[in-house]
Amino acid sequence: MPRYRMLVEYDGAPYVGWQRQDNGHSVQGAIEKAIFSMGGEAIALKAAGRTDSGVHAFGQVCHADLARHWKAETLMNAVNAYLAQANERIAILHAEEVPETFDARFSATKRHYLYRIINRPAPIAIEAERAWHVKKPLDHERMHAAAQQLVGYHDFNTFRSTRCQARNPRRTIDRLDVTRTGELIEIRASAQSFLHNQIRSFAGTLKLVGEGLWSVDDVREALEARDRTRCGPVAPPHGLFFMQVDYGDLSTLLRSSDDDEES
Repeated sequence: MPRYRMLVEYDGAPYVGWQRQDNGHSVQGAIEKAIFSMGGEAIALKAAGRTDSGVHAFGQVCHADLARHWKAETLMNAVNAYLAQANERIAILHAEEVPETFDARFSATKRHYLYRIINRPAPIAIEAERAWHVKKPLDHERMHAAAQQLVGYHDFNTFRSTRCQARNPRRTIDRLDVTRTGELIEIRASAQSFLHNQIRSFAGTLKLVGEGLWSVDDVREALEARDRTRCGPVAPPHGLFFMQVDYGDLSTLLRSSDDDEES
């Protein structure tokens, strides 16, 4: 049974998240329905990360085992045609046949996320569902300094959802950078894996630092407390983008983050 890997882009606004659920329309469900429409084959997609409702993706990766052999380009075009016909806000950017040892989730060596904040007094119109609007001026340099307290191997119990199903709250954060271009503040995070709501918890906490309500020391103390009640507010989902997944020498097909359980 051939296995196919697909690189997926989607607008998370209309969906209950990546994962198929009973309470609404999911990205996974939409793609599975498109594949079923092609040949009547019911499949279960496996993904690199399970993004929450409202979270977007430029570089989600999933795999599927199909009974029929498809030319990769034909598969991509057929799935995209059905998605477009159903008015889905999802696109398959690349498809290819891979060895059965490949697993979209467990073969991943690193995941990259971006959180976007538009920092200005005026409301946002065009990007209302693409960024977190923060009116009060933010000091991105203080935010970046505080973010470095979270880089490395730590117990991140403070910065994960109470619904997080991971048995171990310890993770290694390889990168957590805060930069600013005009009114746009970007928080870029990289790690092999993340906890549920981890990046949104980071973003909400770093916002407090940017506003001057928290210090760098406050962030370090919150981390060391290993207590969810010590976390800042969780940032809204619509500012979060799943940018890229690395698979060692297989990562060349993926979009660069510089051009999971969901965080």
